[in-house]
Amino acid sequence: MTVILGISAFYHDSAAALVVDGEIIAAAQEERFTRIKHDHRFPKNAVNFCLKEIGITADKIDAVVFYDKPLLKFERLLETYLAFAPYGLKSFMKALPLWVKQKLFLPREIDKGLDDIYNGQIYFTNHHESHAASAFFPSPFEEAAIITLDGVGEWTTTSWGVGDGSKIELKQDVRFPHSLGLLYSAFTYYTGFRVNSGEYKIMGLAPYGEPKYVDLILDHIMDLKEDGSFWLDQTYFNYCSGLTMTSKKFHKLFSGEPRKPETKITQREMDLAASVQKVTEIVMLKIANYVHKKTGIDNLCLAGGVALNCVGNGKILQNGPFKNIWIQPAAGDAGGALGAALFAWHHIYEKPRKTQTPDAQKGSYLGPQFKNEEIKTYLNSVSAKHHKYEEDILCKKIAELLAEGKIIGIFQGRAEFGPRALGGRSIIGDPRNTEMQKTMNLKIKFRESFRPFAPSCLEECCSDFFELDAPSPYMLLVAPVKKERRKPMTEEQEKLFGIEKLKVERSDVPSITHVDYSARVQTVTEKTSPLYYRIINAFREKTGCGAVVNTSFNIRGEPIVHSPEDAYKCFMFTDMDVLVLENIICIKEEQPELAGADEYKNKFKLD
Repeated sequence: MTVILGISAFYHDSAAALVVDGEIIAAAQEERFTRIKHDHRFPKNAVNFCLKEIGITADKIDAVVFYDKPLLKFERLLETYLAFAPYGLKSFMKALPLWVKQKLFLPREIDKGLDDIYNGQIYFTNHHESHAASAFFPSPFEEAAIITLDGVGEWTTTSWGVGDGSKIELKQDVRFPHSLGLLYSAFTYYTGFRVNSGEYKIMGLAPYGEPKYVDLILDHIMDLKEDGSFWLDQTYFNYCSGLTMTSKKFHKLFSGEPRKPETKITQREMDLAASVQKVTEIVMLKIANYVHKKTGIDNLCLAGGVALNCVGNGKILQNGPFKNIWIQPAAGDAGGALGAALFAWHHIYEKPRKTQTPDAQKGSYLGPQFKNEEIKTYLNSVSAKHHKYEEDILCKKIAELLAEGKIIGIFQGRAEFGPRALGGRSIIGDPRNTEMQKTMNLKIKFRESFRPFAPSCLEECCSDFFELDAPSPYMLLVAPVKKERRKPMTEEQEKLFGIEKLKVERSDVPSITHVDYSARVQTVTEKTSPLYYRIINAFREKTGCGAVVNTSFNIRGEPIVHSPEDAYKCFMFTDMDVLVLENIICIKEEQPELAGADEYKNKFKLD
């Protein structure tokens, strides 16, 4: 038995992943355990969870693999500072202590994180090799083109290559400071959202606006070539030499200062979001077309933080040359831990690879699971009233509650690895309910009202709802809602702009239909998600609707729930109606009061 531990840490979304004899056994982000969003520290808790899954201690690990090369990253930091000196001194001095304390001494930090009992080899992969490995090796393809897109690794920001059997080879890249991810983050900052966590808000906000600034971006900021390579004019940015993302020249180009966080979102921010989203889609499609032309391969694998842009992914599927696309569900830095471990197995240990159907990612249900006994122990400790059901009755009961308009927290099976809730740690509702989006956003998630919700749909029912002829098990593809399900708009409704568009009921499944008639689709199969499938199927049998609203089980500002305690508190301190913990159901009105509600809610405020 060969045990390989992959680690990502000290930058963004620390995680650990365990691969045993080439099989993905476990993977988790540190934030779930510590309850610190995007926790970047050494993933001590995630490592312990992974090792516990196979009952070993760190001294039994055969190899530890870190997901990038910190010395190359430090080289970039130094060269960037020297290139912009004396500007950038504040940024450099802010970054330097962490490098001196931790990042330049990673073997020491890894040994310490593994309780100083690991005596094996520590390997370091290139950042984009880790992304590429995470995309290709779990995919169902024997051969595939690979595209990785993110903010920046060591130097690379975008790369493409080929995966063939048990080997990957990256062939071409775009290098820092020219970065599609950093361009998107610059607009995230400029529109008043937090960099490295608010980018998905820009994607959700984009359909409310008009892409009126696209030409301005392409004429002044980005020099985009036909092959998808690009150059960014750094005089518009501040991320190389400052502590912000955009410069005064950027602000002048777009006629104003950045929106202050927590202030009102205006049509201008919506138009900016629409514009950078459109540019991102143009770049992604150009790269995809070029890579297909160069490789002649019809399969594509995607990873890197930009690969979480499910609208761009959907455009590649709908308008691009590739027949099949597979996207790593933990496409950001967390997934690098998994890619690093798989890279070591196939490249360092030179072991063969056998593809699996539908893939080797196991639905991305790779995190912790809690037993009924553990759940009952917690519920009894807070005097929670609960009911236990056999599975068939449980599914029918949940379907009945959904049909009554109840909002239900689902905490079942292993937790998902990656940012998407896929039925393991989800909040679900009836997509036909016209108030569901508003209620979930403002009373459950405590977040902006414009944010869309995704559907979980039985795979065999997908074509009933969406113009999508490919599986989307990881909620990473956006597709149009079918025309026959859409509701025609009146002349008055057609004139609405911005957030006013929310007032229009756009289809017979309004809570999962975004203002541009799109939806971020998760297709569910019984093979990969047996219990979640049966819940949705029971809802279909009762109502004729084979889809539910699905959003992650958390409120704004906190990670997805990890423990029964996290789940119960989120249930009790929001307007959620029902909580399902494995085969146990808690009904809100039956529960005793739980102290701490005001403190819990006051921690989170709308932007």
